[in-house]
Amino acid sequence: MKRTLIATALLGLFASQTTFAAEATTNNETAELREIIKKQNDVLKDLERRLDETEQRVEVTADAVENAETANNGVSIGGYGELHYNNLTDNDNNTDKKEVDFHRFVLFFGKEFNSTTRFFSEFELEHALSGDGKEGEVELEQAYIEHDISDIVTTQIGVFLVPVGLINETHEPPTFYGVERNPVEKNILPATWWEAGVNFNFKPTAGVSIDTAMHSGLDISSKGSYKPRDGRQKVSKAAAEDFAFTGRVKYTAIPGLELAASVQFQQDITQGGMLDDGTVVDEASATLLTAHAVYQIEKFTVKALYATWDIDGDEAAEMGRDEQTGYYIEPAYRFNDEIGVFARYNAWDNNAGNSDDSEVEQVNLGINYYLHEDVVLKFDYESQTGAKDIDGFNIGLGYQF
Repeated sequence: MKRTLIATALLGLFASQTTFAAEATTNNETAELREIIKKQNDVLKDLERRLDETEQRVEVTADAVENAETANNGVSIGGYGELHYNNLTDNDNNTDKKEVDFHRFVLFFGKEFNSTTRFFSEFELEHALSGDGKEGEVELEQAYIEHDISDIVTTQIGVFLVPVGLINETHEPPTFYGVERNPVEKNILPATWWEAGVNFNFKPTAGVSIDTAMHSGLDISSKGSYKPRDGRQKVSKAAAEDFAFTGRVKYTAIPGLELAASVQFQQDITQGGMLDDGTVVDEASATLLTAHAVYQIEKFTVKALYATWDIDGDEAAEMGRDEQTGYYIEPAYRFNDEIGVFARYNAWDNNAGNSDDSEVEQVNLGINYYLHEDVVLKFDYESQTGAKDIDGFNIGLGYQF
C-alpha cells in the first residue's frame, strides 16, 4: 500500500513538472520551476517517512493483538448483578418492608481448553455482605467441565444447575420480567438450584435436546420442613447417602416455540438423617414433575410453567407437604428495543396435601426499560392474596456482560 501511494504521488509530480516546465520556458521562470520541484521532492520524502512510521505502528499493533490473544489463552470472564428496592405491606401482620438490597453480584469464569473440552464457573455474592451475623452468602453455583463426546453428545461433570424449569438455568436480569424472580420456581422447584454430579446432553436431531443427570440430592432432615427450598445443600459437605436422578426433554424445532418437561426422583430426601433435636426422620422418596411452554409471535411472548412434588413419608403427610404444586402464566409485549411490559399470575401451595386453604396467589404487573440490551431498569406492582395478604411495588436495576 505504501509503494502504491508513493507511485501515485510521483506520477502527479511528473505531470505537474511537465506543466510547470512549459510555463517556465514560456515565461523564462526556470529558477522558480526548480524551487517548486525541490519543494515537491521534500514533500515526497516526508510522505515516505510518514508511511514508514504508519507501517511500523500497524505491525506493532498487530503484534500486540496477537500477544493479547495468546495471553488470553481461551479464558473468558462475564457476570451479572441486580439491585432491588422493595416497598411491600403485609396487611395480615400490619408490617411494612421497605428495603434496598444489592441482591446478587455474580462473576463467570470460563476456559476453553480445546474445541471439545471447556470449563465454566459461577461465583456469587448475595446481599452485599457475607460473614457471621450478615445477611449475605458467598456461593459457588457452578463449576464444571464440559466435554463433547461426539457431535450429538455432551457431558457436564462437576457443580451445575439442575435442568428443570425456566429460570433455573437462565436467570440473568435482562432475560426476564419483574424485579424479583417468580415465586413459583423459587418456592416449588426451588430455583436457583445447583448440585454436583454428571449430566449427559443428547441432541439426536435439530430442535430436540435430552438431558439425563445423576447428582447430589436434597436433604430436609435438619429442618424437617419438607420444603424443597430448605433442602438445598449447595454442595457444601453435602450428605450423599442418597443421590437424585433428573431427566428433561426440550423441543425447539418450531421457530418461536419452546416446550419442555422434566422429572426428578430421589429415593430419600432425608438422607437417612435426623432433626436438630435428635428426632430420627423416616425415609421419604420424592418425585418432581415440571413442564413449561414459551411461545413468541413477533413482539408478543407468553410463558407458562407447572411444577409438582409427590413426597412419601408419614411426616410429610402429617404436615400436608406430601404434595406441593405451583404454576404461572406470563404474557409480555416488547414495544421496541427499549420498552417491554408484562403481567404474571402465580399460584403455589407448599401444603397442597392438606385440606386447608393454603394456596398463595400473586399478581405482578410491570415494565422493563432497557438502557442497553444488557442493562435494564425494572418496575412492577405486586399483590398477594389467599393465604397471604401483601401488596406494594418493586424497583430494580439489572445488568449482564
